[in-house]
Amino acid sequence: MKKILFPIFLLIAWSCNQTRESKQVAQEVMVDSLEQTNNFYDNEPVQQLPMVQLVVDGEIANPDTVDFSKLPIHSVIVKEALLNADGTNKFVGAYRYDGYSLFDILNTVKIQKKNADVFPPIIDLYVEVSNDAGEKVVFSWGELYYPNNLHKIIIANAVMRIVPSKTKELWPLPETSKLVVGNDLLTERNISNPTKITVRSLDASFKIDREIKPLYSDKVKVTDASGKEGTLNIPKGMSPVTFNTIFYGRGRGIHSTTPFTGYYLKDILQSTYPVSKESIQRGLFTVAALDGYRMSVTYSELINRNDQQDFLLIDDPKNNEGGRYRLFPACDFFSDRAIKALSEIRFEVR
Repeated sequence: MKKILFPIFLLIAWSCNQTRESKQVAQEVMVDSLEQTNNFYDNEPVQQLPMVQLVVDGEIANPDTVDFSKLPIHSVIVKEALLNADGTNKFVGAYRYDGYSLFDILNTVKIQKKNADVFPPIIDLYVEVSNDAGEKVVFSWGELYYPNNLHKIIIANAVMRIVPSKTKELWPLPETSKLVVGNDLLTERNISNPTKITVRSLDASFKIDREIKPLYSDKVKVTDASGKEGTLNIPKGMSPVTFNTIFYGRGRGIHSTTPFTGYYLKDILQSTYPVSKESIQRGLFTVAALDGYRMSVTYSELINRNDQQDFLLIDDPKNNEGGRYRLFPACDFFSDRAIKALSEIRFEVR
């Protein structure tokens, strides 16, 4: 009986394997070149991108090499453009990238914050992604785990051109794995062959005092990368905007459905922190409240967005409990980064 079952088992295993391989091949060659469907993002061949080993370390208890075989595939569509030396932009091409999201890659790491004894919340964490060519880019923890739209930052192992139907322009294709950020306007954070992810917490220290009464800050100190200090000012004549929202916290749940009216923080800060390649790639803000509550925000998620889900600065001089200034992060699903009694913004290039 055993002699009969063993060959049958091998036959079944071989058959299942062949089926999986057939499906995989079918997925790779299935191209809607005749545009028979309404999907604009499957009309060209998919090119595979060779992966390299990726290590995760930093302020975590379980540093390890990433096992991509256990992770699902996500797709991101992007229009890539780079910043020229003279400040103008250069369009590169439009693509659909398939790969593994940083959300999934970091989902099982056990955070071991070095400053947990003084500031336990995770919103001051950030992530550095680097390659062997010496390039490095940064992401805030909120950028990965708090957004309205998840899985927009991936390590791509496949790419497809999105070709214009009239001009038929064939954009250049990358040849290696690539970090791809779906929400960036200028895609300077899309670096090739990422090999290392490092989880860190902000180095900045603030006095923690949750008993401050009233919780009110009448000005916001701003510090640039050189250490020069100034005061945040809303330009005269700047028009406020109103965002309708469902204001929902990770801990307390629903707070309110009241609209927020404020000013685009990026428009207020851009004169102090002008756009540059290094700022887009490695710029990091520390945003702090009067009571010591703080968070990390990258330059790119604040100033270089392509989705118009911006941070609002709310100016309410009459708010004696959480005023005068506070933030509303329209890009976030949760309200945890809605800093009250905003008192300081520091900037550095990591």
